[in-house]
Amino acid sequence: MTRSIYFVFLFLCVFLQKGQAQVEKNNELYKTIMSKDSLLFNVGFNTCDISQFENLMSENLEFFHDIDGVSDKKKFLKDFKGGLCRDSKNYQARRELLPESTEIYALYDKSNGEKLYGALQIGIHQFFEKQTGQPEKFGSSARFSHLWLLEKGKWKLVKSYSYEHVNKQLELVTAPVFDNDMAIEKWLKENKVPALGVGIIENGKLQQVKVFGEIKPGVSAPYNTIFNVASLTKPITAMVALKLVSLGKWDMDKPVYNYWTDPDIAKDPRNKKITTRQILSHQTGFPNWRWMNADKKLSFQFDPGTAYEYSGEGFEYLRKALENKFHKSLQQLASELIFQPLKMNETSYVWNKNIDVSRYAIGYDKDLKPYEVEKNNTPNAADNLLTTIEDYGKFLVAIMNGELLQESVFKEMTRPQIASVRGKHFGLGFEIYTLENEKYALSHGGSDVGVRAMVFILPKTKQGLLIFTNSDIGGNLYEALIKHYLGKDGEKIVDIETK
Repeated sequence: MTRSIYFVFLFLCVFLQKGQAQVEKNNELYKTIMSKDSLLFNVGFNTCDISQFENLMSENLEFFHDIDGVSDKKKFLKDFKGGLCRDSKNYQARRELLPESTEIYALYDKSNGEKLYGALQIGIHQFFEKQTGQPEKFGSSARFSHLWLLEKGKWKLVKSYSYEHVNKQLELVTAPVFDNDMAIEKWLKENKVPALGVGIIENGKLQQVKVFGEIKPGVSAPYNTIFNVASLTKPITAMVALKLVSLGKWDMDKPVYNYWTDPDIAKDPRNKKITTRQILSHQTGFPNWRWMNADKKLSFQFDPGTAYEYSGEGFEYLRKALENKFHKSLQQLASELIFQPLKMNETSYVWNKNIDVSRYAIGYDKDLKPYEVEKNNTPNAADNLLTTIEDYGKFLVAIMNGELLQESVFKEMTRPQIASVRGKHFGLGFEIYTLENEKYALSHGGSDVGVRAMVFILPKTKQGLLIFTNSDIGGNLYEALIKHYLGKDGEKIVDIETK
């Protein structure tokens, strides 16, 4: 980089800092730019996925490097293909963003009604290289500055400055382990958990989204990693039903046989007792899944409304009733009532052409062997939701802040409907932990092959925590994370679970 360019850029950085334009980490702009950064480097650079650069770089790109000179988009892509990615099977380069180094500044046009037109991203990153049969070694560290502009409504990288390259590995170790990204990466490897996503809710807002590890060997987990969250599907389905209740379009205490009766229990008169309230609080009398029965058919284990038994079958029963009444799939209902209003653009019950498979976290067993990816085309009301930490965090925040339901319906949702296990109760769609000082936590988990996920929200204190992993043993991380992020309330939750 020439001295003139450097000083112009330095002036811009100082000007922005004085103007207090730096955005907070919970700001939508910060999250957006970080997601673009993840796609550009974690997916594009680290895996030689040229398409990420082609999509994210402006046709007017200018790349300034203090050693290799100036490039436009055409030259950059040519050099990248013929250089770092020429022999990607035997040589691999990896970029690592230094934790807490990123600063993002919003760029507005005051002459156009304070219109946001761009963002400046500043940070420090370092590069590593690995050849087949040899351990990874450090390459260099550098500062970078990226100018992102909105071109026809899409964020594009227009100018990139890479400067102050040094052959010294940098590290920030001033924060406690759970506030230090490098320490968490090491912790994951020690616990043999490939990827971890954490969302932190404070003051009724999703304040932080952190994603660590790898979604597949050699591919760092991007900020907007897509996880399968197993039974965390159920709270979404519950909110679809309760939203319809709030709108006066569904009665939670009206027997659902009016809209659906499963052929397996059509001759059992108890089918006429099943209500949405019983389904959402797991009082249907069904097993978790019918295939657990010897004859593989659905049947009652007890009379509906008389006992607790966790059941995915109950939620599937509700799905079919809703779909029959409204003549729409559960995916359509959820999109209209939940996903679109909350801008949960990365969430889906089914695989479709909009799912970016390059960001999907493949599931692993305890020995780090990957499971085959199952791509369902039909919604399952109880399982296999695809989502991101940010999207599901939006959902939990909306529930906590009363954005989805009428107050009376919210009260019913959070009222203990039936005792579950370990002194806890089930409300409608969530399990309830009774904490100290009249506080309570709403929680749900997700457990399937290659999936361990857990969420908590504390409506009284406006706190929450999301934990997503892509491992059979990801649950081993829960205790430390819950205690750290939820403090004394977290300790109480852990105490309840370990009774």
